[in-house]
Amino acid sequence: MIGFLRLFIRQKPKIMVSSTKKDGFSGWVKCTRCEDMIHANELQNNCNCCPKCDHHYRLSARERIQLLADEGSFKELFLNISPTDPLNFVDSEPYIERLEKAQKKTGNKDAVLVGECSIEGMSVTLAVLDFTFMGGSMGSVVGEKITLLIEHAMKKEMPLVIVSSSGGARMQESIFSLMQMAKTSAALAKLHNAGLPYISVLSNPTTGGITASFASLGDIIIAEPDALIGFAGPRVVEQTIRQKLPDTAQRSEFLLEKGMIDCIVKRNELKEKVAFFIEFLTNNNNESSSTLLWNEVKSEQKKLDELIAISKKERKKNNVKTQTQSLWSMINSNIEQY
Repeated sequence: MIGFLRLFIRQKPKIMVSSTKKDGFSGWVKCTRCEDMIHANELQNNCNCCPKCDHHYRLSARERIQLLADEGSFKELFLNISPTDPLNFVDSEPYIERLEKAQKKTGNKDAVLVGECSIEGMSVTLAVLDFTFMGGSMGSVVGEKITLLIEHAMKKEMPLVIVSSSGGARMQESIFSLMQMAKTSAALAKLHNAGLPYISVLSNPTTGGITASFASLGDIIIAEPDALIGFAGPRVVEQTIRQKLPDTAQRSEFLLEKGMIDCIVKRNELKEKVAFFIEFLTNNNNESSSTLLWNEVKSEQKKLDELIAISKKERKKNNVKTQTQSLWSMINSNIEQY
């Protein structure tokens, strides 16, 4: 009888079935440009660039320092400066809470890290903006730290490198953030008068008040491939002029063509290129690099002289033609009077 009743009793399964999905991050990501699947380790080993289409993903400030500075050489400066909320600004949430969230997320006090380091053995001052911290926006702390670093570079007679990645001035600080544009630009003018080189590196994106101030004032301006660089974003420009911008507008390749930047350098070659420019601009006695660049300058100067000579000849011909035409016009007018 008991055996018969067991036919109607539901037995619990012996195999445990998980009710929750435990599939975590497998390490594979889809490239936003070529849409191919790439592994996170591949990105990390390739300076956070897609190994298939070379799309440059963003780097944090500390990752950028690790890329540029010689190992263990970076010494952070002005650690005692922290942001405040002078306007008691509140939008969807209080500004002070936004700062606390960004600080917890990045581990930094604000959107810039500044300090001394060596690049290929040469001592430099380095500032790196972090887009992860409130879009890399420039508030009073960012402007103050960059200005102090510029003054430190003048005092120590060291070259300056600034890597920009920012959406512009920080709206939560209003006029305090806008003042930083003038302050950093004035400090860079003093650096220039002191004869010290400043190399500006523009990464994706560099816009707003950053572009309108120190990012565009470098003796050499380097950009990463396909970086968005401009003052207003493309959407704002399109709404203002009521025209569709080309896909390449405000990209580093477009700006190189128009002369706003000096060169485009891939991330895995950036440290070498920055070191080359520092070495040349600081008049170090490296005959190979100096001779190479000097030969390029002489070649370009020769081409320019040839173009100027051709232009002078053409102007002279046009001038002779103009004088001849004027003479014939005078003769014809006299003939008609008689």
